[in-house]
Amino acid sequence: MWAIAAGSAAAAEGESSGSPTGQERAEDRGWQKHGLMFKMEPGVLVQNFTSPAEPLDGGRWRIWCSLSGATREKNLAFAEGKPGGEWKVTEAVLSSGEPDASAPFAIGGLPGGWHPVQGVHVELPKGGQRLYFWVHGPGVVRYVAADRIGAQGDRYQVINVASPCLYHPADRAVGGAAAVEANLPKWAKKVAAPAEGEVLAPASLISNDATNVYSLPDGSFEMYTVGLVQVSKEDPRYQPQDNVPGLLRVIDRLTSADGLQWGNRERVIERDGKDPVDQQFYFLSVTHTDKGRVGLLGHYRLGAQTIDLERCNSTDGIKWDRLAREPWISRGEQGALDGYLLHAPHAMVKHEGKWWLFYTGGNFTHNHKQAYGPEHRGIFLATRERVE
Repeated sequence: MWAIAAGSAAAAEGESSGSPTGQERAEDRGWQKHGLMFKMEPGVLVQNFTSPAEPLDGGRWRIWCSLSGATREKNLAFAEGKPGGEWKVTEAVLSSGEPDASAPFAIGGLPGGWHPVQGVHVELPKGGQRLYFWVHGPGVVRYVAADRIGAQGDRYQVINVASPCLYHPADRAVGGAAAVEANLPKWAKKVAAPAEGEVLAPASLISNDATNVYSLPDGSFEMYTVGLVQVSKEDPRYQPQDNVPGLLRVIDRLTSADGLQWGNRERVIERDGKDPVDQQFYFLSVTHTDKGRVGLLGHYRLGAQTIDLERCNSTDGIKWDRLAREPWISRGEQGALDGYLLHAPHAMVKHEGKWWLFYTGGNFTHNHKQAYGPEHRGIFLATRERVE
């Protein structure tokens, strides 16, 4: 499958690349926008949300991404190409047994009907590579890990399908008692129905989605995921226009020695008195630098149903400073492909003396009530000299 190239294709369709016109916008100071890199054919939505970009030889990149659409199933993929040129998209071949040895990208160990999304690709501290992703299937919404096997090709085998890293409240292994313990009484009457060999989901591992995992220098791992807080209809933070009214999104951090068994969960970012009443946080993407962590926080305003990238900083991954509390980089103008939603990748990348940010832009509101034409997404690029 091939993505549509940027540049002439975007111009022919009259779409904005997301680059500012005229006077530079205040929120874009320090950023150089390079516009749309690629998008898929109509009906197929691409996103590099939570997924990394990896530099290759000759000015080329690999961008890990997800594909979805109204008439197709979710799946992981990667795109390889050069900014301003063609991008080739390779979709994962899924199987329940061993990964397909003939496929350029294959994931094994997924039961039939299970479909992955929001992939995170990391180098393991002791060597090797791992993919993390959310998987959706009949009665299943959980976060699993797949390790690369063999020396040839991108072949990955799921290693914890029955004991995942995280569970969504809708997963079959989540019962009402665990949901209540997680302060989600909405699911209090849910009856857990784990499959043979599965354990009941503990409250400490119940999450929404939008999850990032990072391998740390000491060999351990940290995870940032979206926790849920339930409020009543009388609470001013209750927003009926949201797709999950009454559930507030906050950012939690967990740690792990092996990247599979997670604990030490703590809340690190949530709305406070300085934020508007409709403020929530959709994700946290973290870039580790020599001077600490730089975060791209999913600045979700439920009133407008828009998502922006807000900068935040931390020295330890636990206490985060939100000095600006506004978009760090602007969305596109009215009618643009990135006019409503921005989603951050796994991290920014330091390469050739500058920082590269490949990100997803969408032309529709989060609740899908408004859009600039048929719903679509594209992958955009911006660079800057410093982020510290």
